[in-house]
Amino acid sequence: MLTTLYLASALIGIALALGFRASLRDIASLELRSAWVFLAAALLEGGLAFATTRGLVAPEIAGPVAKALVLLLVGYGVWVNAHLRGLWFVGLGLLCNALVIFANRGHMPVSSEALYRVGLESYIPKLQQQYDAVHTLMTGSTQLWFLADIIPVHVLGYTNVISLGDVYLMVGIAHTIVGGALERKRKAQEPIDIDLSF
Repeated sequence: MLTTLYLASALIGIALALGFRASLRDIASLELRSAWVFLAAALLEGGLAFATTRGLVAPEIAGPVAKALVLLLVGYGVWVNAHLRGLWFVGLGLLCNALVIFANRGHMPVSSEALYRVGLESYIPKLQQQYDAVHTLMTGSTQLWFLADIIPVHVLGYTNVISLGDVYLMVGIAHTIVGGALERKRKAQEPIDIDLSF
């Protein structure tokens, strides 16, 4: 699942922040406003994907609805957290994914070649049937194919096929944690001006 990659990106961000001598307190004090919108977006997309695999919601409905609402939620989160520059990568990644999904009738195309390269070819029949709310198999008529899931990933036992937008999302998550922690550290080290005049 992509959640694993996003979690790994957060852990990498924490490790890098510590490497730059930020403290755990600096990391924990990250000024993330309206954090609930990011959690809501993840739960919404995951919930609709699960509902689709159970036949509760039609994929052609769930896909566009999920992506539109997630785009609105995360877009709002990025806007209210403009001070965290890393989140702009998150927004860019989400936009890339949204563009290719909307261009392909609410589904994210997945490359069969990339699936074969990481040993996930067993998913091809499921993708042909559009078994979840988001994914479908890439074909010759796929629009914006370069933004689709075409990047094979096989690292430390983790196997998946991701998109350029996912890469931007992961970079954004790590950057947000590192940048936010270092900014918090810088503010904590600033001298406090005390007015001694009477």
